[in-house]
Amino acid sequence: MKPGYLLLFFILLKFAIQYAVVHPDFDLHRDEFLHLDQADHLAWGYLSVPPLTSWISVLIRWLGNGEFWVRFFPALIGAVTIVVVWDLVKRLGGNLFAQSLAAVALLCSALIRLNILFQPNSIDILCWSLVFYTLVCFFQTKNSKWLYFLTLSFAFGFLNKYNIIFLALGLFPALLVTDKRSIFRDKHLYFSLLLAVVIVAPNLIWQYQNGFPALTHMRLLSKFQLVNNSRAGFLTEQLLFFYPSIFIWVPGFFALLTSRRFRDFGFIFWTFLFTLGIFTYFQAKAYYSIGLYPILIGIGSVWISEFFETGWKKNLKPILLLIPPALFLPALPLIHPFYSPNRILENPPPYSLLGLNRWEDGEEHPIPQDFADMVGWSDLANLVDSAYLMMPKTGRTLIICDNYGQAGAINYYSKIPGLRALTMNADYLYWFDLKEKVDNLILIWEKDEKITDRELNFFEEYQEIGKITYPLAREKGTTVHFLRGAKADINAILKAEVAAEKKVWEGRE
Repeated sequence: MKPGYLLLFFILLKFAIQYAVVHPDFDLHRDEFLHLDQADHLAWGYLSVPPLTSWISVLIRWLGNGEFWVRFFPALIGAVTIVVVWDLVKRLGGNLFAQSLAAVALLCSALIRLNILFQPNSIDILCWSLVFYTLVCFFQTKNSKWLYFLTLSFAFGFLNKYNIIFLALGLFPALLVTDKRSIFRDKHLYFSLLLAVVIVAPNLIWQYQNGFPALTHMRLLSKFQLVNNSRAGFLTEQLLFFYPSIFIWVPGFFALLTSRRFRDFGFIFWTFLFTLGIFTYFQAKAYYSIGLYPILIGIGSVWISEFFETGWKKNLKPILLLIPPALFLPALPLIHPFYSPNRILENPPPYSLLGLNRWEDGEEHPIPQDFADMVGWSDLANLVDSAYLMMPKTGRTLIICDNYGQAGAINYYSKIPGLRALTMNADYLYWFDLKEKVDNLILIWEKDEKITDRELNFFEEYQEIGKITYPLAREKGTTVHFLRGAKADINAILKAEVAAEKKVWEGRE
């Protein structure tokens, strides 16, 4: 088979797998709603993420905003990652078998899980892969154009997710301790860095103008989430992301030091160690480092193909291609929302065997956190629609939620044209328009929060409309409250609360 046709087969297979592993009864994920709503509020920065994802959200909106297109783009980005590694293997001298082995390894990996969600993670991994790819190309050809592609990979990676800074922190000393430090004598590196600075400057200016909320986000992340992570757990989980291809990437890792063919790329070995060490020190989430592995899979595939090229060993090649799927398929229903929520409720898979049901709070739950973040949202939107239709036709009704998942899900699944929910959480905090008088409120409170007498006294009528009851939903117990006929200046109260919350995010309090 011609290489082009075989690559097309793997790309189509990638798309097929991405859609197959998500049962249609699942809703979108809470994070996806936030990114989709950013299409209505384009800016050079947001509280938790840079702007690149919002640009893709605009494309999704133009294409109809359906779930098919929301899932399409992370699948596409994952497919492009395969293409990058495919070409990398060829540049390293790998044959068609080596390219196929690398593609199979990427298909049977944690990338399937990440590529089902419209989040910055998919582009993050692609940009990390492009950084290594462009460096390999530069050191092979000495063509300065690859330095510009290198810094562009960093620039767009930065505009996608700040996580790529940690790759830069690992790569810089890795280049210094090898003979590739000569790259720092190339004037084009500095010209290309200047271009990268120009590209990311609007985001940096936005951060400065808004008090660097990214730093606040990192502090909160460290205080409430990363504190529950262990360094040993971080390192252990590294073996799980690409466990079906461990026989490929581990030899690839050591081949960077032992094989004459890869000796020119020893900086990748040290980049892996330095970056992993930084993440371990900061108790990072394990998946932050996934971008390190596609390059190792590419190198390992070349090494494996050469090792099994002659003698009786070449007869084992078909078996090597079958090992990743054989190891990956049994775990597929565990690490993806493959079964329907009702099937999981009635006959739960053994998630605890792999620790998949341990959430960010450090506690074990019936299903993985990501799965729990994908159910109950359409039910919540239906409850809010019911409450909204009960409101008087005159006067303004504002919908305020506890968190961004609730607000985004309502905006996505609501059947009422023009209905928009807000929250003083995440980027929605900056999207309040309080110029027009607010007469009624629909409040969406989490299960532990109650409507107080203070709030009740502000309105003429109160009703509890309903709550999410589905047992697997992370939002189980979330309640929709109906408050009609304001007797107080609701606008002034909301403006004060929004201003106070902004001070926190902007580091002024």
